Amino acid sequence: MNSAHPILIVDDNDALRASLAEQLAFEGEFAATGAGSLADAETLLRMDGARFDAILLDLGMPDGHGRDFCVKLRRAGMRMPIIMLTGADGEQDIVRCLDAGANDYIAKPFRVQELLARLRAQIRIFEGSEDAVFTVGPYDFRPSAKLLQEPKRNRKIRLTEKETAILKFLYRAGGRPVSRQILLTKVWGYNSHVTTHTLETHIYRLRQKIEPNPAEARILLTEGGGYRLAMGDAEQTEADDTGLPLLRRPAPAMAATRS
Repeated sequence: MNSAHPILIVDDNDALRASLAEQLAFEGEFAATGAGSLADAETLLRMDGARFDAILLDLGMPDGHGRDFCVKLRRAGMRMPIIMLTGADGEQDIVRCLDAGANDYIAKPFRVQELLARLRAQIRIFEGSEDAVFTVGPYDFRPSAKLLQEPKRNRKIRLTEKETAILKFLYRAGGRPVSRQILLTKVWGYNSHVTTHTLETHIYRLRQKIEPNPAEARILLTEGGGYRLAMGDAEQTEADDTGLPLLRRPAPAMAATRS
């Protein structure tokens, strides 16, 4: 089961982009997709079911400036971490990157291990933040609030800690099936008193909450001796007047805390 973080690398240097993608994928922790221009990056971000847990964004691109693109992404509601790759490390350059909405920056040439550490740190911060909103079927999923919200029906679903952990791990799997044993280990840890019956009970309760018809699951599917989340076909991506999808956006104020 592959739960690698999908990363978008936006850099016009083909050799650097390919080398960086290879090194990021080396231990299976990250899965990189490359874009050689801002236009290519925008196309990838607008694809149905697009998901990137972080973006590495070069400042000097052939069709625009990385800072301007970062501003555009933030205005489109995207909240995933953005790390700027820059050849300039003066104080003013750093300040401009951060003011544009970047979470961090790293000056070229850089050490890959340092970049990996910064990626891990930013993803950890994001996944635990109030801004972390992920699409699960027709719902917005906010793990930090243990909450799902269905915007079209103005409906909110509160989750238990274990239900939240199950959904979060299945989302990380990117639509691939996760075995029962892996889910047990990741959600409950190495606890000899926890059995697959415990997991199946939680899956049953989750389906009662999130499936329109729990007897015919379309979101939380049984497959390959485990479970997976339907990704893409059940998801609908919004877009605003910038033309970019709102893959992860802050929730509008509602009567109660939302996902």
